[in-house]
Amino acid sequence: MDDKLKHLEFIQNVITRLNSNSFQIKSWSITLVAAVLALYASTQKTDFILVGVFPTMIFWLMDAYCLKQERKFRGLYNDVADNSENKRIVKSFDMNTDSYTRGKYSYWNILWTKTIWFVYFLIIVFLIAIYMYLECKK
Repeated sequence: MDDKLKHLEFIQNVITRLNSNSFQIKSWSITLVAAVLALYASTQKTDFILVGVFPTMIFWLMDAYCLKQERKFRGLYNDVADNSENKRIVKSFDMNTDSYTRGKYSYWNILWTKTIWFVYFLIIVFLIAIYMYLECKK
């Protein structure tokens, strides 16, 4: 029983670290947008605003990857804790998540979850709207 609790603790530590990484990626994305807007404010060149769209999309993909990994480890955690409907047999201290690939563990499903797409889509729309507004104002 002690081995099982230690195994669950290891998995929970990975989940916590991935969750922290996801939060940091969102923070970096917002920091980037602020930097791009500050760059526009100092130069008055609207093209700088569009520069923030591509890195925001990259942050979106990275955040989805972190959430995918987090979900896979949550699946592993549930299997070790015997809380899963489709329980997989997991060896003691096994941290392999390769068997968690379909459904809620799919990268494309995670890319479009509310917690991911809503944040980054709004940032992209915000940058494009500001760009279009400033271009129309010229």
